[in-house]
Amino acid sequence: MNRMELLKYDIIIIGSGIAGFKAAIHASQASKDLKIAVISKLHAMRSHSVSAEGGVSAVLYGKERNDSYDLHAYDTIKGSDYLADQDAVEILVKNAPQEIAFFDHIGVPWNRDEKGIVMQRPFGGMTIPRTVFAADETGFFMMRALYDETKSLGNVDIFHEHFVTTLLMKNKEFAGAYAINLADGSEKIFEAKACIIATGGFARIYGFTTTAHSSTGDGTALAYNAGASLKDMEFVQFHPTGLVPNGILITEAARGEGGYLRNAKGRRFMEDYAKAKMELAPRDIISRAIITEIEKGNGIKHGESDMEHVQLDLTHLDPKKLDERLPMVKDIAMKTIGVDPGKEPLPVRPAAHFTMGGINSDNEGRVLDGAEKAMRGLWTAGEAGCVSVHGANRLGSNSLSECAVWGRIAGEEAAKYAKTQRFADEKILSQLISDEEGRLKSILEKSGDVNPYELKEQLNRVMDTYFYVYRSTGKMKKGIAQLAKIKKQFYSVRVEDKGRIYNTNFRDVLELGNMICLADIVAQCAANRKESRGAHAMLEYTKRDDKKWLKHTIAFKSGDSTQLSYSQVRITRWKPQERKY
Repeated sequence: MNRMELLKYDIIIIGSGIAGFKAAIHASQASKDLKIAVISKLHAMRSHSVSAEGGVSAVLYGKERNDSYDLHAYDTIKGSDYLADQDAVEILVKNAPQEIAFFDHIGVPWNRDEKGIVMQRPFGGMTIPRTVFAADETGFFMMRALYDETKSLGNVDIFHEHFVTTLLMKNKEFAGAYAINLADGSEKIFEAKACIIATGGFARIYGFTTTAHSSTGDGTALAYNAGASLKDMEFVQFHPTGLVPNGILITEAARGEGGYLRNAKGRRFMEDYAKAKMELAPRDIISRAIITEIEKGNGIKHGESDMEHVQLDLTHLDPKKLDERLPMVKDIAMKTIGVDPGKEPLPVRPAAHFTMGGINSDNEGRVLDGAEKAMRGLWTAGEAGCVSVHGANRLGSNSLSECAVWGRIAGEEAAKYAKTQRFADEKILSQLISDEEGRLKSILEKSGDVNPYELKEQLNRVMDTYFYVYRSTGKMKKGIAQLAKIKKQFYSVRVEDKGRIYNTNFRDVLELGNMICLADIVAQCAANRKESRGAHAMLEYTKRDDKKWLKHTIAFKSGDSTQLSYSQVRITRWKPQERKY
């Protein structure tokens, strides 16, 4: 590990999804004199944003459709089980409409009616249809347009298949990033004045998940190890309709377009849990309803995997609607499990999907440390961060809005900062580089006896078993003990491949280290919260407890351990109420 290249950029963006590319575009627009790099561990167009199916939320036709920013904000805050920071939610809803126009201008083919009006479909927890969509491939079309736009910019470079292993920080001030070029194993040092972390979520800590294998939370772990605090990590969203047995997402749009959930008796059971909203209740409520039905004996056992599930029934929908509005759902079902959803119901159960928690940030996307003070030169955007617009439970289609809005905000703010800063002292940078080079060499050359892939399976089993839809004190205690053993085993993990060219074995080990770090934090935060709120459902503490727990969990590194503290939820106009649907 001795071939090293030093590159200088004003701003680097780690992650190439919707948030990352939006940040690059708006930083570039802020000043053509800035040099910007987008660094992706994949080919940039393979970022997980391409998998977003259902749509993006925004108030477009307020008067015509009896909609408003206040109504969108209220839906979001209620959906969050009142843990969202309300000033951040107001930023989200007021900025989302301009983002729809932005994507329209760069070529996203929004579905339109016969008059050319942008269509909006119903989504869970939304009072009225507010989700703008491009069939059921919204994320792909948004990404394609963003990629083309970014490629056209003269001051932005994209580095595909470069894995960032550490942030180079001194006294909580950003100086650069250390990356491995996966193609040839060489190292690149990205010296920069500012950094935006937009690496997405970490739901791959679970085994049964809708997310790509790349969703390992690298940026979140990088920030944590660099001194940043993480917020609300216990809140992991389980999407109600993960396809059995593979976990592939069946978009909420399938229910938005009229799909039914049925139990083994063929009954639409959601009337027992959310009679007014039925299949369009928020995801946490539907996920709990499905697991409750299964535990009551109303589930169906899958022959191949033995997984118990319910059914998502689309057979009553007009075949034309299925082909026009849900073509990918049909394609996924037929190709992966051999079922035509127009003729047979789909087997589904909750799968880990979205991480509400992430890198703690202020409303401008600036990364905060353990004392909740801004770290110099560091921003975050999208699912990697937690500005807290989702609180304890995200409403579907708000995530793409968040990526777009805070991609813009972080890009513009980082550009302002970078224009006034100098590069870090070379001596400081040299020492930081040397430290990381030594760390990576020790991992690569270690002669351990632990198979990383077996260890990852253990990690996934622990999270699926002890930190799933329903949680209990006893089970979580067992889970934490097993995670401690996994953490210890990781020190003896073996990298079999010692070569340079596409050493995915080495990359997998580095990703595993990030996942173990984050899983441990999720577990600690979950075990500490003695209430049920949103996606965190406790068997012993079945009620939401606003007196004791209307607060954010803040996790930060202290030596080799994680410290927890709490901060107040920012409430502007919407006082917490009982959450009914």
